[in-house]
Parts: sequence; structure tokens; C-alpha cells
Amino acid sequence: MGTPFSPATHEWQSAVAELVPTALEGLYVRKFPITPDTAIMTAGSCFAQHVHRHLQDRAWNVIDTETPSIALPRAALNRYGYGLFSARYGNIYTARQMVQLLEEALGRRTPSEPIWQRDGRFFDALRPNVEPEGLGRPRLVREARADHLKHVLRAVRSTDVFVFTLGLTEAWVHRDDGTVYPSAPGILAGEHDPEKYVFYNFTMAEVQQDLDDLRTTLHEIKPGMKILLTVSPVPLTATGSGTHVLSATTYSKSVLRAAAAEVADMYKDVDYFPSYELITAPSAKGTFYDANLRTVSMSGVAAVMDMFLSAHEASDLRGTSLRSGGDDEDARELVCEEALIEAGRA
Repeated sequence: MGTPFSPATHEWQSAVAELVPTALEGLYVRKFPITPDTAIMTAGSCFAQHVHRHLQDRAWNVIDTETPSIALPRAALNRYGYGLFSARYGNIYTARQMVQLLEEALGRRTPSEPIWQRDGRFFDALRPNVEPEGLGRPRLVREARADHLKHVLRAVRSTDVFVFTLGLTEAWVHRDDGTVYPSAPGILAGEHDPEKYVFYNFTMAEVQQDLDDLRTTLHEIKPGMKILLTVSPVPLTATGSGTHVLSATTYSKSVLRAAAAEVADMYKDVDYFPSYELITAPSAKGTFYDANLRTVSMSGVAAVMDMFLSAHEASDLRGTSLRSGGDDEDARELVCEEALIEAGRA
């Protein structure tokens, strides 16, 4: 049940049209508190990297189980998948991909075609972008993945709140067992084989079930964990659905938003954070996007994080300003292979 009717939040003119987007009262009302001391695990699409980076810059307790404790520039670490999320799993664009990662970490599933090749080098097919040049032998890929899965479980077991950013409904999957890959085979590595791989667009019911399964699995690993869902406001670069990219983006984001709402409404320990609504609000007049109308601007990122911090009464937090850009300009540069993923769907 929602709050009692109020023109300030329930009428379009007074709640949206007459306000700047950063002053949309009641757009986010937290279900549970999150503090700088709360152990936070992050995962999701490219936009989720902003959440991880900015909370980390403000000295929040953001879990990172896999980044080496050596003095290297952020850009150098990020290029190899370190420091982007709470473990080195790279971008996780779909709920199904996240569920499969946890099932694999628990020893319950073995993905089809876990190793891809390119130019005599070998890549982890489930995170092909974390080793840009690949590794010299398949054995090294298997060993690295086994170690990675341990870090994933360690992260979950250390977590109080899991922040998951939903990015896409479109994916490439293996025909045999439904393994979801983060990039199309043949783009970063591997070879496109229509006998092995198929393009798939998840439905709302499937995403909702995947989120429900995700909650169940997370609670199995760490009972009592809370979950904060959000939807990436970044449109699709291109689509393999056969429809116009604008229609495909609308479908994808609508499905993700509806599924997240259904799950958040069902459980007290699942909340939804409206980063998508804030960035795409008509009152923003597109100003939260860069000139390509796709990349979220730094002012947009700042608005999202300010809304989150304000709701959790954290305006006096220690750490660097969200508008400072972090330690260098690479704060703008996300490690995001989605453009390559989408290009391979044509």
C-alpha cells in the first residue's frame, strides 16, 4: 500500500512538471537504512560501476574481495576487471547471468563452453573482458575462474546489502543448457556458431522469476541479506530483437522495471531505487545525458548518488565530493563491452 494521497507526490503538475528533477519529493522512500558502515556488494551492468566507485570514493564499506592491494592507477586496474565491482566478474547485464554465477560458485552448475579462443589465446567466456589479451593455456583460465568463484562466495558471505543494477533483457545463450554470456560469441573471443548459440530476449515473467531465484540463493549463502534493485538508465546501443532500437530499449527497461517492482513489493528485504526514473524524467529535458543521448553525464550520476545519500541521511559523509570526478578523469570512463555485445547481434 502506498502513502496517502498528496499533490506533492501524486499529481504530475506539482510532483514533476513544476520541479527540477533533483527535487522530486518522494521519488525514493527507503525501505531499510543503509549507512557508511553497511557492508555493500555491487554487481550489474556498466552503470553499476558508478555506484561502486562513488561509494568507495566516499569511504563507504563497499566490499571488494578480488582487487590486489597494490598501488596502481585506477584505469590500469579497471582495464583488467579490478575495482569495478565487489569481485572480478565484470558486467552482469541480466538477472539470469547473476543467478548462474552464484549457482556455479556453489558447485551446482558447470557452464557450457566456458573457454573461448582468439588468435591462439584463451578467454573466460563468462567474463571475457577481464583479460583483454587472454591467457596462454586453457588450464590457466580454469584455475583463474576457480579462484574467482571463491572470491564471489566470500563477497556474498560478507554482505549486508546487495546492490544489483539491471541492464538488459537481450542476451546470447548456449542452446544446450541456457548458459548466458555477457558478450556475443565472436566479438571479444570465441566464434559465432548458430548451432551452439542463440539470441534471446527475456520476458517480464522470466526476469521476475530470476530475481526471485536470486533472492533465494543469496539468502541461502548469507541469511538475512537485504537487496537493493535498480535499473540502468543507459539505452541499448543496438538491438538484436528486429525492432527499432528505441522500441527495444523501451521494452527492455519496462520489463526490468516491472519485474523489479513485483519482487520489491513481495518482500520486505528487497527495495527498489529509482535511478532510471531520475535520469529519464521529462523535467530533466535530457540534460542528464551526454551529447550521444545514451551516456549518463557526470551531473546525472551525481544526482543519482545525491538522492541515494540524502535518503539514507548521509549528507555529511566523509570522503571526496561526487562532483570531483574521483582521483582522475577515468571516473567518466566505464569498462563496458555492451557496444560490442550489441554490434554482434546484427
